[in-house]
Formats: sequence, C-alpha cells, structure tokens
Amino acid sequence: MHTIGELARAADVPTSTIRYYERAGLLQPAARSASNYRLYSQGDLERLRFIRAAQATGFQLDDIVELLRPAPCAKVQELIEMRQRQVAERLKELRRVQRVLRESLEACHEHASSGRCHVVDELTVASRPDRRRSRRG
Repeated sequence: MHTIGELARAADVPTSTIRYYERAGLLQPAARSASNYRLYSQGDLERLRFIRAAQATGFQLDDIVELLRPAPCAKVQELIEMRQRQVAERLKELRRVQRVLRESLEACHEHASSGRCHVVDELTVASRPDRRRSRRG
C-alpha cells in the first residue's frame, strides 16, 4: 500500500492532482490507515498512470470516466474515434500554421536586403477572410 505522497512520487504527479482526481471520481483510496491516512494499492497506481496517459493523448476527464467504466467496446471505440477526429482537425490547423510560417520566413529572407521585413504585411493579408476563401477554392 502507498500513502498519497508515495503514490504521487511513483506516478510523478503532485498530491494535489491525486486529490483532484478523487474529487472528480476517477480515483479513490483503497483503504485508510489507523491514523486515517489515504492508502492506495498497486492497482490505484496503474489506474493513475492510465488517467495520465489518457490525458496525454487528449482525452478529457469526462471521457476518462467513461473509459474507466466497464463499457461495451462500441462506447470505447466511439470515444477513441471522436478523439481521432479532433486530432485530425488539429493537425489540419497546424499544417496551415506551418505553411503560413514557412511562407512568412521565405518572404522575410527575400526582403532581408531591403532592411524592412514585410512579414507583418504578408500575415495581415493572409489572415483576411476573403483571401482565405480564394485560396480554398
């Protein structure tokens, strides 16, 4: 059995995170000591690591609650597919940002000899709604 401090060290999280997960219903101490200290099992440590891993992949706490419940595979698949769609949309946004940055850097290199960088002007034009629509199609 682990105290809350030992559990926090083993999972590399602050004790406040463990208390927060308890309030959210994600984690409960397995037992209490005679001195009323929270005691956690190895299973609790594994659950805590799962929660952190799920968060690292972008699942929200509500989703993690669902993932931790005994659920039909279809429900779990639905949550994963939803997260996958969110990641795909974020990647699309990041590719657009990357393209704008690449174009801005190229423009900066082109105008470096003039002593005035035109990147601000270029970014302003690129951010206009009418310009974005014409690029799409």
